[in-house]
Amino acid sequence: MVLTIAICVQINTIKASTENVGTNLRDNSGLRDELLNIQGKYKSLQNELETKTKKLEQTRQTAANKSDGDSKNEEEIKNNQKLLGLTDVSGQGIIINLDENREINSNEVVNISSYLIHEEDLLYIVNELFNAGADAVSINDQRIVATTPILCDGNIIRINGQMVGVPLTIKAIGYPERMDYALTRPGGYLEVMANDGIKVTVEKNENIDIPKYDGVYSYDYLSRGDV
Repeated sequence: MVLTIAICVQINTIKASTENVGTNLRDNSGLRDELLNIQGKYKSLQNELETKTKKLEQTRQTAANKSDGDSKNEEEIKNNQKLLGLTDVSGQGIIINLDENREINSNEVVNISSYLIHEEDLLYIVNELFNAGADAVSINDQRIVATTPILCDGNIIRINGQMVGVPLTIKAIGYPERMDYALTRPGGYLEVMANDGIKVTVEKNENIDIPKYDGVYSYDYLSRGDV
């Protein structure tokens, strides 16, 4: 009887064990399928992520190239604005001071006009400066550009339509020695003006500020040519 009871208990234990194993196997099988499903989704998402990462990198590269192009265009625009006189500039150069001789007695001279500063004097000086390589020139803070008119209106000089009076300060940014020699060389124009009685001083300066042109460029008869 004891043996029979022991055998029955063993059989029930084995049966229970078998059922648990079967259940575990069935449960593990479900988990395995779920795991495989998750792994499949993960792989799909990973592939999608890699694809989007590549596209993002391409977009970044395109943006970087576009940014470089924009930077170059912007730099070109800034350089053109400097050449056109549309920005304030600074640099080394020379400063020329001109003043009329007020101590001359008009009754004692034959031609009082030679003791005065005229538009042609300023035009000649400006041309000499640009011929000597000046990058920017101003007269009494009036920026000289390609369309700048320098005119005499009686005893008044007009530059860019603005009245300027003596004394006159001409600033030029460029290589100082070259510009200085162009105007102060023996027989140069400034020497001629000085001999005529005009007060002339020239100094080199390492830090000259020239303001931008405040006027408006207007071209009524130009049209863009075919590119």
